[in-house]
Amino acid sequence: MSPPSGGRTWPRSTTWTTQRPCPSRERPGPISAAIADASRPEADKQRDANRKPAETLAFAGVKPGDRVAELLPGGGYFTRLFSKIVGAGGHVYALVPAPSPNAPPDAPDFAARVKAIAADPNYSNVSVVVQLFAQLKAPEPVDLVWTSQNYHDFHNFPGLDLAVFNQSVFDALKPGGTYLILDHAAEPGSGVRDTATLHRIDQETVTKEVLAAGFVFVGSSDLLHQADDPHAVKVFDPSVRGKTDQFILKFRKPKP
Repeated sequence: MSPPSGGRTWPRSTTWTTQRPCPSRERPGPISAAIADASRPEADKQRDANRKPAETLAFAGVKPGDRVAELLPGGGYFTRLFSKIVGAGGHVYALVPAPSPNAPPDAPDFAARVKAIAADPNYSNVSVVVQLFAQLKAPEPVDLVWTSQNYHDFHNFPGLDLAVFNQSVFDALKPGGTYLILDHAAEPGSGVRDTATLHRIDQETVTKEVLAAGFVFVGSSDLLHQADDPHAVKVFDPSVRGKTDQFILKFRKPKP
């Protein structure tokens, strides 16, 4: 299959998998149930049209009983969904970076919002893990490591070596486990140039970095591709906010 449009180029070994929107009757039951959950905030539900959680989560392959490590969960949009999908037999670990030792007293607490979710009885299978990402570890081997709209930020964490970081993700996964990266697309060939300014990253760069850690590339989804995104403005710019061009990359840790 040919790569999706948008001028993106990939290694010859890449296997292309394109995820298309599917009718709700074709979605796995636990995913549909999680999206319909009455406990979800109305603000999250209003974002569903742009974020396409049913199709995205189906592409990731998350299922009941899974152990999930979610990196930088933010406001918990996907955290709540993971919680309901994996159910009582699974667990969600929300991994949040520890504050810098030099952080001012009034620095924002990046764990506050997801801690509130973990304290909600509706999401009792969620645990918050605050740690230095330079020494990333999951409390137990997991089936899925997920990062949404923030892989580019890892390039701007002081002292964080991405090669070491991705190796830590590899080590955190069970054999056969999935590493799912969803992020804002930068101009093809731009590498990490725009990670700190436009909050975007070149998806080919992401692929090369992750493959170097020993992962196998499974596929890519163009579900969130936006052809009219110029890739030249910040993702917070009103002209593109909520509808940036985004890529979804799926990798797997090989079994022995």
